[in-house]
Amino acid sequence: MEPSFFQRVYAVVRCIPRGKVASYGQIAALLGHPQAARTVGWALSALQGDEVVAVPWHRVINSAGRISISRADLTADLQRALLEAEGVEFDARGYVDWRRFGWEGLNWAEIEALWQ
Repeated sequence: MEPSFFQRVYAVVRCIPRGKVASYGQIAALLGHPQAARTVGWALSALQGDEVVAVPWHRVINSAGRISISRADLTADLQRALLEAEGVEFDARGYVDWRRFGWEGLNWAEIEALWQ
């Protein structure tokens, strides 16, 4: 059975290393759906229970380099604290430097291998 889009999002997000960030749009593009950034956000918002620990949701930020989470139990302050604990730095305006902390992603063969 093919993994759902949400399951694919989770698999890719698990590949983001500590101290790096990716954007919602980047994850969508890696999955072959470059217009599905919002759906990536919905997938991460749908995480429940142990998935919240298993999927490093905090490593996904918006394309401007800012936190844009909208979930009561997973707050922007929590996301920032988790990222800072991994060494990700924010400037005075709350932006992350993509050149320093942006994840390069995976190539198509690596993406395909996730479903094997």
